[in-house]
Amino acid sequence: MIPTYDGIPAWLHGITVSLQSVTQTGTDSFGMPEETETWTDIPDVLVGQPTDAEQAEALDFFGKRAVYSLGIPKGDTHEWRAGLHVRFFGEEFRIFGHTVQGIDDMVPGPWNKKVMVESIVEREN
Repeated sequence: MIPTYDGIPAWLHGITVSLQSVTQTGTDSFGMPEETETWTDIPDVLVGQPTDAEQAEALDFFGKRAVYSLGIPKGDTHEWRAGLHVRFFGEEFRIFGHTVQGIDDMVPGPWNKKVMVESIVEREN
């Protein structure tokens, strides 16, 4: 028998991704914000292919090509907002759109948020 977590097979798991965080540290002499960039490793992020509907929606509403859909673990308190970058699979991606979040008790498994990412550098065919 396969062990499960809230009905999800235990062999289904995420990977560790690095999430960019940008913090304003002050302002320069022109009043523009000065920011510091840090990277945080987030374990057990589920990486998947967006559905056809998600890809069409991303293109229609945001003008972006969704490359991956990321499932964020329940209890994660990091900010997953549009414009921030994530690194995994040896590449860097940019988050776009809004974070979609479900109610923890109503979503089976260990993930309850979802974000879409686009490639920063277009691959050559």
